[in-house]
Amino acid sequence: MSTDELNGVLATIGGTPLVALERVVPIADVRVFAKMEKFNPGGSVKDRTALHMLRGKIEAGELVPGRSVVVESTSGNLGVGLAQLCAYFGLELICVVDTRTTAQSVALLRAYGAAVEVVSAPDGDLLGARIARVRELVALLPDAFWPNQYENPLNAAAHEQTMAEIVTALDGRVDYLFCSVSTGGTLRGCADHIRDRGLATKLVAVDAAGSAIFHTPTEHRLIPGHGAGWRPPLVGSADSAGVISEIVHVTDLECVRACRSLVAREAILAGGSSGATVAALGKLRHRIPAGSRCVLVFPDDGNRYLDTIYSDSWVLEHFGEVPEVTTRPLTAAR
Repeated sequence: MSTDELNGVLATIGGTPLVALERVVPIADVRVFAKMEKFNPGGSVKDRTALHMLRGKIEAGELVPGRSVVVESTSGNLGVGLAQLCAYFGLELICVVDTRTTAQSVALLRAYGAAVEVVSAPDGDLLGARIARVRELVALLPDAFWPNQYENPLNAAAHEQTMAEIVTALDGRVDYLFCSVSTGGTLRGCADHIRDRGLATKLVAVDAAGSAIFHTPTEHRLIPGHGAGWRPPLVGSADSAGVISEIVHVTDLECVRACRSLVAREAILAGGSSGATVAALGKLRHRIPAGSRCVLVFPDDGNRYLDTIYSDSWVLEHFGEVPEVTTRPLTAAR
């Protein structure tokens, strides 16, 4: 079975639009763009990762419908990307999620026909609990395949194309790239493209305040999609390459505020990791030189966060306040 013979929905993965942001974080004489990964068919940047990690195995005949079982740990988006591909190719999929995964993501996984296992962790290490369960399933199932997004170099390789699309859209000049971090695939892939092409792009890694990727967590992390309870190997390799210019930590409340600002000021409903990049840009806005071009990678849509980030009752319960967001004038400062 060759994916070259099967266009269908796979042909729509990648080639996502780059949209100018005029109002959410206006900076004098600086242009800001968002790479809108929500326009992938599964709704997130992880569609690229899923296709890249499975395609070679499918073409080589190593994943066989009716026999093979794909098993993966996911906070939501990669699971949806994998579920879409497995449904297309007739493969069985088991997604191991945790109690922080949104109800919308779980519903999507099941709608695509994936089996879903939800794990919890009394010690708070939800990622560790997910991976432990994946290992158990792989050991139990004779024809199981674990893509292992946390260590698979194909995760990163998929996003060299993401960066290439951004560079092409801006005629080769990208001064700042803001990229939220979880498995490190998008960060590492973009970093590899920047390094290999000798670009002058400053890569800003955006992490959650409650994440252990780059520091000791300073708060409990509630919003899935960025951050992690450990330092994934793909992040370590990107960091050691010396391409990351700066690391910015963003709190969950700052993500909520930024996401809601995006809706109010740009009419963009985005997920938590997208809001994190907006918040990070706001933190660095006074240090960005005039004439710069900044790109924020928006990994997914906000419709999977309607019961959390966009729910006043959820926000009030967890943060004790609902951020006030006001719209800006149409003539944003430049």
